[in-house]
Amino acid sequence: MRHTISVLVENKFGVLARVAGMISGRGFNIDSLNVAPTQDGSLSRITIVLKGDESALDLCIKQLQKLINVVEVSDFKEGQAVARELVLVKVRADAKSRPEIIQITDIFRAKIVNMSPDSLIIEVTGDEDKVNACLGLLEPFGIIELARTGRLALKR
Repeated sequence: MRHTISVLVENKFGVLARVAGMISGRGFNIDSLNVAPTQDGSLSRITIVLKGDESALDLCIKQLQKLINVVEVSDFKEGQAVARELVLVKVRADAKSRPEIIQITDIFRAKIVNMSPDSLIIEVTGDEDKVNACLGLLEPFGIIELARTGRLALKR
């Protein structure tokens, strides 16, 4: 089962390494990991998506709460949070395929952020299903490069 965990930490050197090391030390594989400062510059939010069973997850959360510089740990159950992802995808786009790619971009309310003679860079934001659906439609044109944030989440 996939779990989304939000960890509010003091914005200090080595905190991310301790958090990631503790999680991997418990046998969890991290699907995605995001870290950024919050509105309070002294704190950062780490959003982690991982797979594991409930009992192992409970132990992991308890261990996270014991770490130095950890302020708060939240496990977001299904429907408890608003979650989004951001993807930048560079797609092959010649004169013939460009109108169809632009149409797909419009359908998904994505943005074209860069245009060159042979490619487009598209910004897609939304939940994981929306992002995957858009990427699935763009794939036949030829994805040259892709950068993906992974899940970001805030409690409702």
